[in-house]
Amino acid sequence: MSNLENFPTYLFKQYNNFRKEVPSMTKAHQFTDNLIYFLFPFKIDKRCTLPLIELNLAQLQLDFKDLLDPIENLLNRKISELCDDFFNAIPHIYESLIKDAQLFVDFDPAARSRESVILYYPGFYAISVYRLSHKLYQLEIPFLPRMISEYAHSKTGIDIHPGAQIAEHFFIDHGTGVVIGQTTVIGKNVKLYQGVTLGAAIVDKSMKDKKRHPTLEDNVIVYSGSTILGGETIIGHDTVIGGNVWLTKSVPPYSMVYHESKVIIRDKKTYVPPDNFVI
Repeated sequence: MSNLENFPTYLFKQYNNFRKEVPSMTKAHQFTDNLIYFLFPFKIDKRCTLPLIELNLAQLQLDFKDLLDPIENLLNRKISELCDDFFNAIPHIYESLIKDAQLFVDFDPAARSRESVILYYPGFYAISVYRLSHKLYQLEIPFLPRMISEYAHSKTGIDIHPGAQIAEHFFIDHGTGVVIGQTTVIGKNVKLYQGVTLGAAIVDKSMKDKKRHPTLEDNVIVYSGSTILGGETIIGHDTVIGGNVWLTKSVPPYSMVYHESKVIIRDKKTYVPPDNFVI
């Protein structure tokens, strides 16, 4: 390729090197939004009757089948069976999300109602999309789980891999910069603040089928900016990890882990600047 004049021909040849049968990213994003609006219609000020709910549910099922149609040959089961399994899980996912929203209200002094959490808390939105993408991941559907989890990532700055296992009553405060890796396991009633990384200690392709990310047991709190790495790292239940902690080893239950730093404040009236200081 020497110049732009030849680029269309080059690009046309390159197209054949990529798999063409993938779900539509645009449709996947729209399906995600429509499904969340179906669960919480007050987000778009929509009044629903029972017949309309049934009609919307039927439309979502058709949209889901349409998403899977291009990758039918890659699926381990019939599209209709996968559709049934996914939508049969929706009531359980909905109940989990209601519990998540209630934890926001119970724990965050700024959260005044479940409606406010559902309407504009990025942490709750990220958790909502995670719980949907995790079910798609469990069904071993290719492409789609990451498509919608990265959609939430782009909107919130919160990156949750759909393979992570996260129990009920999960809370993410503010959220920007939170990273939760593929093999992370999180127990019940866990709270994370912004900038928390639950990552791998070793980044190597040979580790792809091994547990690379930490386990957080029930009732753990991890404050902002902390990094916890490694598949064998277990944070025992009822532990608090303070801000800016770097942790690669397990911690027993009921621990308090914090990073100690010094901030010195003194009266500058007694400070004499050096006479040879040059910028």
